[in-house]
Amino acid sequence: MPKRVDPTERRTLIADALMRVAAEQGLEAVSLRHVAAAAGATTGLVQHYFRTKDEMMLFALSVVSGHTEARISAAVGALGPAPAPRDLVRAMVVQMLPLDEERRADGKVALAFFAYAATRPEVAEVQRQGALGLRDYFATLMPSEAATTLLALVEGLGLYMISGTYSAEVALRVLDEFLDGVFSPAAGRP
Repeated sequence: MPKRVDPTERRTLIADALMRVAAEQGLEAVSLRHVAAAAGATTGLVQHYFRTKDEMMLFALSVVSGHTEARISAAVGALGPAPAPRDLVRAMVVQMLPLDEERRADGKVALAFFAYAATRPEVAEVQRQGALGLRDYFATLMPSEAATTLLALVEGLGLYMISGTYSAEVALRVLDEFLDGVFSPAAGRP
């Protein structure tokens, strides 16, 4: 009897290989051949699950987003019921910063996707929708301008952490100072 293969599992295996290639060598090194080699598969198998490089890239982006969402869910769950808005926001955005090797690898891939999306409107739209959804959620917990600034701050801190410009300690201190300003009694509430 032939072995049954779970298509989602196989696509995820291929996407994980793509992310390893992208994190180690950059997105410009991503090709069907390189991804197949990293996955221990043939290019034909990769093409069976992904017709185009863009399709493969979008799936990999969804895998990175899934990693981040899982970390955020765990962090928020650890806060218990009815956390303070500041604690909730901090728990979420800390999971988006490259504070360990897993988050650093995801951050490198996410950064590479920004550059990739610059010339691909369909990829840019996926990123735009995700960012707007997150901003809109944060705007339920803080003023909308602060929510917009928070996302820009976290992206910038992540970029500078990946490049080695800022340490985790500096990034967390800057984040906490920003959140203290937003959630101080004098700042007011939305």
